[in-house]
Amino acid sequence: MTKELTLGFSPCPNDTFMFYPLVHGLVDTSGLSYRERLEDVETLNQLALAGELDVSKVSYHAFGHIRKEYALLRSGSALGLGCGPLVVASEKYDPCALRGMTIAVPGRYTTALLLLQLFNPELDNFIIMPFNEIMDAVLSGNVDAGLIIHESRFTYQGFGLRKLVDLGEWWEGETGLPIPLGGIVARRSLGAETIATIERALRAGVGYALSHPGEAASYIGEHAQEMSHEVCAAHIALYVNNFSTDLGDEGVQAVTCLLQRAEQAKIIPSSTVPIFMT
Repeated sequence: MTKELTLGFSPCPNDTFMFYPLVHGLVDTSGLSYRERLEDVETLNQLALAGELDVSKVSYHAFGHIRKEYALLRSGSALGLGCGPLVVASEKYDPCALRGMTIAVPGRYTTALLLLQLFNPELDNFIIMPFNEIMDAVLSGNVDAGLIIHESRFTYQGFGLRKLVDLGEWWEGETGLPIPLGGIVARRSLGAETIATIERALRAGVGYALSHPGEAASYIGEHAQEMSHEVCAAHIALYVNNFSTDLGDEGVQAVTCLLQRAEQAKIIPSSTVPIFMT
């Protein structure tokens, strides 16, 4: 009998690219099936915090709050170099002048906000809104600056916005490590054997996607209707890499470093629970 699991991921091209083989049965799932739920990353964070999904993409910030209930998988993560969130504004401000300014952010539990808080703990005037509304809010003057993620980093200049801070560059300069943005988690109550099965299928799915890069084009386009083919391709190239196949030692070090810094800053609770199930 096939066991069905709920699987949450975002409609962003990197996620639809990686998960297409898994949800369409193109790899061996060892008797598991997946009921997909596509939501923006902050909605996924909230669903995982409420324990409503079996397997899900979440921000690493959110993972810091759910380590007791969810284990991290070694495949499917978004890590890399030169791919961090950006702080943008209509005018070129000194980053030191951001204190007291209103900053639109894409969610309370996003890694973007965590990085901004680590970058400058004095910043606290945040307005939470969907990530795709942030640039318009900056352009209209409803906020002084915006923290942008996803495809916005490819398009903000076309809107006349200026980059104030590249949090990826800051993180890399601080730590010498790739920036851990989001990962795939599975409910610990599923058990070690089922989680290992999920992980094998996910790794196989990422490998299949990389070996058949054009096969998911219509699925990707269906969920990224406002993005051009070029932006979709750039998005996938930036966020799907060797760390997506397997975190490896460097990826694990980056995730551990981020969580430790967040604990020290008292942004996430301290925990002794291992990040992986096994």
